[in-house]
Amino acid sequence: MVNQRNILVVLHTGRQDSVDAAVRVCAQLREADVNAVIAPQELDDVGAYPEQLAGMPVLGVDVDMADLELVIVLGGDGTILRAAELVRGSAVPLLGVNLGHVGFLAESEREDLTETVRRALALDYHVEERMTLSVRVKVDSEVVYETWALNEATVEKASRERMLEVVMEVDGRPLSSFGCDGVVMSTPTGSTAYAFSAGGPIVWPSLDALLMVPLSPHALFARPLVVGPDSALAVEVLPRTQGTGVLWCDGRRTHDLPLGARVVVRRSPTPVRLARLHLGPFSDRLVGKFNLPVTGWRGPASRD
Repeated sequence: MVNQRNILVVLHTGRQDSVDAAVRVCAQLREADVNAVIAPQELDDVGAYPEQLAGMPVLGVDVDMADLELVIVLGGDGTILRAAELVRGSAVPLLGVNLGHVGFLAESEREDLTETVRRALALDYHVEERMTLSVRVKVDSEVVYETWALNEATVEKASRERMLEVVMEVDGRPLSSFGCDGVVMSTPTGSTAYAFSAGGPIVWPSLDALLMVPLSPHALFARPLVVGPDSALAVEVLPRTQGTGVLWCDGRRTHDLPLGARVVVRRSPTPVRLARLHLGPFSDRLVGKFNLPVTGWRGPASRD
């Protein structure tokens, strides 16, 4: 059918609450005569699903990526990152329903599921673009691995007992070298993820910037850095010790780093598009997600 609407439903197949939510979402989509599409990566688990999820059209087999209207993601931030990987390179937006803990990338909570789907069906949302990272690994000037990240690209030590010796670089110039557990190179979206846990700054997602945050550095100067969006960040694994490294991107894609390897990170030309239901300021999201104490605030006497 030429005008058939298609919405991809991505769920955490190992969580019963996510499967239950998928049953509700698919039923609501079918009532509106909208195709609820499943990703091929989840097809093997269909046999374990309730019968209400059987017979869903499969992405790439029955429905092309270009024909997707929206992706509804049921889970935590990890599930949203997986969904972003599934539709990488397309313009389809992601609408996250948080079934996890903090869920910074999600737009609604499990108790709002029915209303969330209703608004999705009514196209009652706006789309926000989030910066992503282009990541390259070079060995002897040869590119041996390329990938991307929405949250962060992290160079980490490969073995627990051995410190990783690195040099940090911005725009082709060295800043400092030291032993550490690793270095996080992050987007503003990732500033509330791994970079936050490592003591990095929280950066509003509306700001175009790149972050560099050392992990447990053994150095006098190893401060978190915030640089412009057109800068190039790099971390080189030094051969001072036999400590090798490993690259992790969004905790999903990984590559081993031998001595002398360089990881170069730049802004990617391909953003991730998030469907938003709420237009409130990011400060309200911070307060809500982290349960920050704001009792006693009376607000400004006049608007600044």
